[in-house]
Amino acid sequence: MSKLRLLHITSGAASMYCGTCMRDNALAANLKAMGHDVMLVPFYTPTLTDEENVSQEKIFFGGISVYLEQHVPLFRKTPWLVDKLWDSRFALKLAAKSSISVDAADLGDMTISMLRGEEGHHSKELHKLVHWLKDQPPFDVINLPYTLLIGLAAPLKAALNRPIICTLQGEDFFLEGLTEPYRATALELIRSKINSIDAFMAVSHYYADFMSDYIGIDRSKIFVVPIGISLDGHSADERARNHVFTVGYFARVAPEKGLHLLADAYRRLRESNELKNSRLEVAGYLPPEHKIYLQGIEQQMKAWGLEDEFHYHGSLDREQKINFLQTLNVLSVPAPYKEPKGIFMLEAMANGVPVVEPRHGAFTEIIEKTGGGLLFEPDNAESLAEGLLKIYRDSALAYEMGASGAAGVRAHYNARLMAERTIEAYERVIAAQASFAD
Repeated sequence: MSKLRLLHITSGAASMYCGTCMRDNALAANLKAMGHDVMLVPFYTPTLTDEENVSQEKIFFGGISVYLEQHVPLFRKTPWLVDKLWDSRFALKLAAKSSISVDAADLGDMTISMLRGEEGHHSKELHKLVHWLKDQPPFDVINLPYTLLIGLAAPLKAALNRPIICTLQGEDFFLEGLTEPYRATALELIRSKINSIDAFMAVSHYYADFMSDYIGIDRSKIFVVPIGISLDGHSADERARNHVFTVGYFARVAPEKGLHLLADAYRRLRESNELKNSRLEVAGYLPPEHKIYLQGIEQQMKAWGLEDEFHYHGSLDREQKINFLQTLNVLSVPAPYKEPKGIFMLEAMANGVPVVEPRHGAFTEIIEKTGGGLLFEPDNAESLAEGLLKIYRDSALAYEMGASGAAGVRAHYNARLMAERTIEAYERVIAAQASFAD
């Protein structure tokens, strides 16, 4: 295997732990560990990860510049030297704490502009990127993090003459969150630029099939490279579980992740009178716009007389996350939305925790591959409660699924394997281009 020089673009999500950022960072770190020369370049804001961050210090399409250029035409012509005042990591970190929205409903105009590439309001930022890249040693492959940046593909290829690969890892949720006419325009622009991409790389078989239909990509043009996590610190060693049956949730606290459904299922568990001592423990980033959502769940738990059994722990760093997961008897993030990745379930299984997840999206293939949990009927609190109750009733089954899930994650969903499969895809694209050139 030859050493490759790779440009990977990733995007910050303000102050949020983002599954896409964490996946991109883990992939880059493992590619580096394999001996490849990887430059991970963040867009918008610095990325937030719970492992060593291997991204570059320099940030392109800084969130403040992008906002100003979108809304104030004057800033589309300001000198690059002046832009450095608000493009610094310090300024972007400060802004990310309060003022940079990642909600699709607020970003329709900006999304369209980014998809238009050189014809959008942010062409100055694109020229900055190209100018900087031309001074770098040549890359073998350029990877975009999702189709929302597909407007960069043609200009980058024209400037650098290198193959462009685009990762597919959940952008449909953002696109579906756009209001009209932005949603329809965004999809039209993405579909019009598919041919500027040499290959696509999906994070699950489910998502490869879905995006092939949703965007109109030739399925043969999509490689599947399943998500992988770093296993450092995760342990499935048998440990004494708390005598209180602990149902856990670890994900962003938002309606699309289904905490309200889990709360309803937990109520049904308690009403069965089988659980004498239990609790529902919740952790994960809480977007400001969803504080009312969490408050509504807390009020509902209080109305059911279960407020003392419900605890929200906030956003956790890596050590806190692992400690949290290792206290659980079962984890469920019952997302009504069809998840393409499911990092949270891999992390739970890596610690020997069985999961109960809806039978859709990537959940199905991950559980079938690992044997690490149960599937229930999507958006059905009664079906979810039955799955949780099965874990409670059958401790031997719970142990067996925990052990199987831990082994399955290590065998099929580790970050090193993700990096190896990525290189296989890259080498095939490079070889195909070389053959075409001959």
